[in-house]
Amino acid sequence: MAAGALFGGLAAVVSVVAIGRAWAACDVGGGGNGITLLLLAPVVWVAAAVPWLVLHGTLGRRHRGAALAVGLLFTLWFTWFLVTWLGIPDSYPAPLCPGNVPPWWPTLLPT
Repeated sequence: MAAGALFGGLAAVVSVVAIGRAWAACDVGGGGNGITLLLLAPVVWVAAAVPWLVLHGTLGRRHRGAALAVGLLFTLWFTWFLVTWLGIPDSYPAPLCPGNVPPWWPTLLPT
């Protein structure tokens, strides 16, 4: 299904960019972050696209709109999860970010 590839790719790009920005703002790691993010992008893409294939094969046969809504909700949740799990590490001492939360992070979204 093309929607899985599209939304999976979009989730991968948004996740990798947000994680990179969070790491840069909080001064996480060293020079290897670019390589890490580059290797992370295809993994995120596949992990976000596979549920779309499952939804298309199960729920999408009878309720196409419901499958699209569930797929979008999953993609949004998955992107948020990755950014908060990988981009905002609790165990890393970040002197530039109080509470290890970057200053640009929206206060409405929990970390």
